[in-house]
Amino acid sequence: MTTTDTTTPVSLEVVSEPAAEELVPGKAVELVQRILMPRPADQLKVRSLYLDEVNSAARVKARDRFSAEVPAGSELSFATYFNAFPASYWRRWTVLKTIVLQVTVSGTCRIDVYRSKADGESMHVTGATHDDTDERTLEFELDLGPFIDGGWYWFDVTTEDATTVHRAGWYAPQAPEQEPKLGIGICTYNRPVDAVAALTALVEDETVRDLLHLVTVADQGSNHVTDAAQYPAVAAALGDRLRIIEQPNLGGSGGFARTMFESFTNADVTHHVLLDDDIQLEPDSILRARAFAAYASKPMLVGGQMLALQDRSVLHTMGEIVDRSNFFWRNAPHTEYFHDFGHRSLRQSPELHRRIDVDYNGWWMCLIPRTVFEEIGMPLPVFIKWDDAEYGLRAFAAGFPTVSLPATAIWHLSWGDKDDASDWQAYFHIRNRLIAAALHSPYKHGGKLFPEMIKVDLRFLINLQYSTVELHQMAYRDFLAGPETLFEGMAGSVGRARETRATHPDGRVLPSSADLPLPSMSTAEALRFRRIPVTPTQIGSTLVKAIANNVTSVAPAHKEVPQLNLAFQDARWFLLARLDSATVGTADGRGVTFRQRDPQAFRELSATSAQLLRRIYREWPELQQRYQAAARELTSVDRWGKAFQDWGSHQV
Repeated sequence: MTTTDTTTPVSLEVVSEPAAEELVPGKAVELVQRILMPRPADQLKVRSLYLDEVNSAARVKARDRFSAEVPAGSELSFATYFNAFPASYWRRWTVLKTIVLQVTVSGTCRIDVYRSKADGESMHVTGATHDDTDERTLEFELDLGPFIDGGWYWFDVTTEDATTVHRAGWYAPQAPEQEPKLGIGICTYNRPVDAVAALTALVEDETVRDLLHLVTVADQGSNHVTDAAQYPAVAAALGDRLRIIEQPNLGGSGGFARTMFESFTNADVTHHVLLDDDIQLEPDSILRARAFAAYASKPMLVGGQMLALQDRSVLHTMGEIVDRSNFFWRNAPHTEYFHDFGHRSLRQSPELHRRIDVDYNGWWMCLIPRTVFEEIGMPLPVFIKWDDAEYGLRAFAAGFPTVSLPATAIWHLSWGDKDDASDWQAYFHIRNRLIAAALHSPYKHGGKLFPEMIKVDLRFLINLQYSTVELHQMAYRDFLAGPETLFEGMAGSVGRARETRATHPDGRVLPSSADLPLPSMSTAEALRFRRIPVTPTQIGSTLVKAIANNVTSVAPAHKEVPQLNLAFQDARWFLLARLDSATVGTADGRGVTFRQRDPQAFRELSATSAQLLRRIYREWPELQQRYQAAARELTSVDRWGKAFQDWGSHQV
């Protein structure tokens, strides 16, 4: 009667099943992860995050978020992203030696507990039957010992008659040494509806709401959170535990810094959770991060993973590191981007069972303990980009690791629908990457950082994105100017970046390609430009021709009439480098840019980039010393407190 998966080997672990009297509840002490049911409006793919219904006789009917009716003759598995227990992470980072599964059921059924190994192989651990219409709570204490490299626990329900799972959860068999006082910090800029939606998700879950000690919203826009229609209900639910701070737009680093400042200097919060405003929240993720931090063997940052908001069954990122050789972020080893649980379940995905170690977690959701804050201070005053990665690296250097905890996640717009490396945010990407590298790179001259930046600038130039290279050069100059003006320039930095981007046609977004004349190049003629160079010889030859073409004169007609209209995904370097002009759709599909080849801009920008990067390379050891010497002041609570006063922020 036990549930198995035909795509994954299942072996039997030699563990005797407990007698009925041994299943009497009593070992469960502290709830660390509730078993969740899908929402009524969840699509079938989204349900796969909660239930594996492949062998169910019919669709499971959720009565609420914590109980469900399982049809007769079904085999329902909870080997799912939100309901399986990530045992290897608890084994590696917490003080717990065992975990307790508690399941309350009514009806004739069998509960079977499984575990997996780091390679994804699964095995049966134990089980018990229930054959009464009355409710009964079954409890299993499970060993965390075999999970040092990876693996999950989960349970299956096999039914003879219709059965109801009334509630279930994973429990610690002991209380934590200290109950965390939880703070929440949300940073928002002109997204009052989104911010209030996140607050509403927090307060609608009674268990979550009761554990919140302080909720701070850094409201940095002109459309205020307090004006949103649902705000009064949220304010009433939280009472004096809610603080709305209105301040100038200081980006993510300034907004999140303000919420940390409120929790750790103006309240007795012990653990502070940073949340983006443009997310959809699974409230139990807050409880899971809090519980993990409470049982952690040493203070550590606890990050939530990111699910894709536009395709909600997709795990967008499992964990990230900073590659020190070129000082750029990337996915951690043994991870993948865009894993779709709607196509492959947890049991069908051996790559999801290995424990992943990370350098940092994005601040779409990240818990920071007071102990870490007291040791390493505030974020850098860098507006946006790299503040979260740098903070994680700084914490690690001080002995505080980060975990990206599976089964703990929010939904967020994925990077596939953004192109922030080429819009106005390109300035912050480059400047802050250089600052972070100056603080943390182990290489005397940055390793491969500067050769890669030369290549990146060249790629943008032959893609006719001159505004992006202008922003890079603005970043180079500001980095060379040193750390002394970071605070003073923070509030105006975004305006300067937007103005610089608008100096070239590719930096100005038009509503549609229909705003320009029809393209001059025929479809048949364009086909030869679309051939992708694949061999090293073809790539080298195409690149040489591209550079040569970019210094030749432009046909006057092409300055007014685009040669092609290109979709965003078709705007490849080998195509654009051979054109005089083209419209290119934006990543979000809301407009186009009119890219126009400019030989003079190509020559001047390429020469300036080379000159500036040579200078940074030459002065790198001295620049590192300057930034490292200034780091304590830049991240000090007192300096941030003075800055908040100077900027005129205030509590509503």
